[in-house]
Amino acid sequence: MKKLTLLGILVLAGAVLSAQSADDVISKYLDAIGGKKKIGKIKSMVVEGTMEIEGMEGVTKTTTLNGKGVLVELDMMGSMIVNSITDKGGWSINPFMGSSSPQDMPEAQYNSAKYQIDIGGPFINYAEKGFKAELAGEATVGDTKTVKVKLTSPEDVVSEHFFDPGTGYLIRSIEDGDMGENISTFSDFRDIEGYVTPHSMEISAAGGQAYIYITVEKVELNTPVDESIFNKPE
Repeated sequence: MKKLTLLGILVLAGAVLSAQSADDVISKYLDAIGGKKKIGKIKSMVVEGTMEIEGMEGVTKTTTLNGKGVLVELDMMGSMIVNSITDKGGWSINPFMGSSSPQDMPEAQYNSAKYQIDIGGPFINYAEKGFKAELAGEATVGDTKTVKVKLTSPEDVVSEHFFDPGTGYLIRSIEDGDMGENISTFSDFRDIEGYVTPHSMEISAAGGQAYIYITVEKVELNTPVDESIFNKPE
């Protein structure tokens, strides 16, 4: 009887997993971080924190105007690295790459990053945006057995996302970059005025050639943001 009971549990668990869809996983995730209604009411988000790259430390600030643009600023050793993305295009300044003046973002980089302008990322109204979502099995991340969802954007950019089935949170994302896979792992989730966001991120960039650690120290919602900050300087 014990064997039969265990077998029944395993069969039931398999049936539940197979009945689950990518839509279900993404819907649970959006509910877990606050719900689509709450997210839709967020006009802006400003995130400040610290970043460590290969032993170097910097101060970072990300300003998002929901659906309009996102500006990422990093002060590293007295030099400013800037990335700006809007619904029309993107530009960047990176003195460490020999560019102290603003440069247009390459099309492939922009296509991979442009859905960051939406709070909630590509998962908000993903079908309407033209994304294809597929359930891609299970995978273990740390001590957590996660559910994996593969997203394919309208530009055929493929990414994989790993969700904790218990909390619903997204705890890892994998995206292809020009120099190899970028693996982002998220933890220390905190509720900020009804919106849940990770406060610790670890990124294995360019196929493990660089490791980036981000610690969020401050999150502000619905502060006034001048849309002109996303404009490319002349």
